[in-house]
Amino acid sequence: MLIMKKLQVNGLELAYVRHGRGVPLVLLHGYPLDHSIWEPLLPLLENDFDVILPDLRGFGQSQAAGQDYAISDFAMDVAVLLDHLKIEKATVVGHSMGGYAALAFARAYPGRLAGLGLVSSQVLADTPEGKAGRYKKAQAILATGVREEAEGMSAKLTVRPDLQALLKELILEQSPVGLAGALHAMAERPDSTPLLSGFALPFILVHGQADALIPIERARSVKAALPGAHLTEIPDAGHMPMIEVPQKTAEAFNAFL
Repeated sequence: MLIMKKLQVNGLELAYVRHGRGVPLVLLHGYPLDHSIWEPLLPLLENDFDVILPDLRGFGQSQAAGQDYAISDFAMDVAVLLDHLKIEKATVVGHSMGGYAALAFARAYPGRLAGLGLVSSQVLADTPEGKAGRYKKAQAILATGVREEAEGMSAKLTVRPDLQALLKELILEQSPVGLAGALHAMAERPDSTPLLSGFALPFILVHGQADALIPIERARSVKAALPGAHLTEIPDAGHMPMIEVPQKTAEAFNAFL
């Protein structure tokens, strides 16, 4: 059984799991989820990677910080966690929103980055319409709670009914304040396309061809801009390849070894 540890990070209690041995690897979960989405990968990674799974602020067992923070604050929390663990450099991989946080870490702490990965994510900022939609959704969650979001998002995350039920329960456990804060942070995130220019570290992309939230073309465009990146397209996966097809997802991480 995995044991969650907690520490004070930037005035908040941050929860995390550490498991395995080898190359330091931080896996950042997406919205509106928590670290547990990565657990199916742990048996497949534990012999090669020192895997660190934080609950980002406002999710899982980590404290919410209101609504006034940025994607860069997620990155700062990760940097403090690495300081605590005495890890100078790590590979950072993020799923969806976690990908935005991983990109923010790459921008803010390039000297601490050993590799970068995006799973079902993208480098683009929100369109004006997308930004407005996030703010509207945040208002609704604060007003009525997370149930409507849990029902709507679980159906978009995967086409598999068994996993939809599991993800719905996971979303129902999340904090309305945490979800609203993350929506605000995602709405204001910058375009990360400039980061790709001259990026020389190992870079992986994992994307399901059936992703209903972020089209696979977003991953293909990153690959086109960064030919050295490793792109793994998974035909039978939606937005959650780490739980839909963990073996294929884990194999993509071999590019970091």
